[in-house]
Amino acid sequence: MTQKLFTLGPAEMHGYTRGALSEQIPYFRTEEFSQINIECMERLRRLAGAPDDTHVYLLACSGTGAMEAVVAGCFSGAHDRLLVIDGGSFGRRFAEIATHHEIPHEAATFSFGETLKLDVLDAAIGSAEGFTGMLVNIHETSTGQLYDRGMLASFCGEHGLYFVCDAIGSFLADPLDFEKDGIDALIISSQKALALPPGLSAVILSDRLFRKMSDQGIKPFSYYFDFKQAEENAVRGQTPFTPPVGIIMALRERLERIENEGGTEASVARTKELAKDFRERLKPLIERKLVVLSPYVLSNACTPLVFINGGAKDACQKLSQNGVWLNPNGGPLEDVVLRVGHLGDLTLDDNAMLVEMLSDILL
Repeated sequence: MTQKLFTLGPAEMHGYTRGALSEQIPYFRTEEFSQINIECMERLRRLAGAPDDTHVYLLACSGTGAMEAVVAGCFSGAHDRLLVIDGGSFGRRFAEIATHHEIPHEAATFSFGETLKLDVLDAAIGSAEGFTGMLVNIHETSTGQLYDRGMLASFCGEHGLYFVCDAIGSFLADPLDFEKDGIDALIISSQKALALPPGLSAVILSDRLFRKMSDQGIKPFSYYFDFKQAEENAVRGQTPFTPPVGIIMALRERLERIENEGGTEASVARTKELAKDFRERLKPLIERKLVVLSPYVLSNACTPLVFINGGAKDACQKLSQNGVWLNPNGGPLEDVVLRVGHLGDLTLDDNAMLVEMLSDILL
């Protein structure tokens, strides 16, 4: 039976990654492993377009752990008020983290199918003063919408906001440049376009956000997630506590291959080609209104299939019975939306196979 992941994480891993993960992992408190960590941090910085004075941390956690580390590690109830872009379940998660840590915030909310526009931001921030940061999932993976990072960067600049960008679903799949886009915190996770197992995240902080955190004496919310401890260890190529050694070893090879194959630009182009090809193959199903695509700009990483008459849940189950996995949605969209990922070791032939299977189910 075919086994294929069209999911947004874990993604279909490359053969060389599976091979690397089968090897014995080394002991990590060594100079050799420190150099591996440093190499990974430097490559992530380059691929993100981040300047040399940024601070890069490897964290042993899921993407949500990294989101919390940034929100509660860099902001506080005493000093900050945050604007949260809530266009889906992951934007809502940012709001929930801010609520949990009692950091004042306002949410810019909009419904599934709507495009994030400037008036939504203006309405959320209103005439209120004291906003210091914006939290956004640049690709809201629960809906597939890719936000206009230029608009968001300009808005942050106009209002003097720190720009916190969760690029977990977008890094290496969509155009993004830390320095040019004025980003202050970039959040990355291992199981998306990096196509590694879950369990490793990376955070890149601008020097100005790091200095804000330090100058304001923001107390670490957690013994485990303490950026000051992470900084002291990162400069020597280590982490405060045990890292996911095997994933970091696989990350080293993965990043090297990405750079050798043309870097971020080539990775984005490849993902875009996969997404475009899949959407073209869908046209017969779209013309018969068996599925439709959302009207907003979609990330290259994801195509949300909208079943206007329901049936998404049944289609997902039938595909999984044949070893093909897509991302279902929960809540009100459970029987309306299925998300197809274009990450990892997928090919145009895989697209053809999936569309054929969808056609067999829906026609």
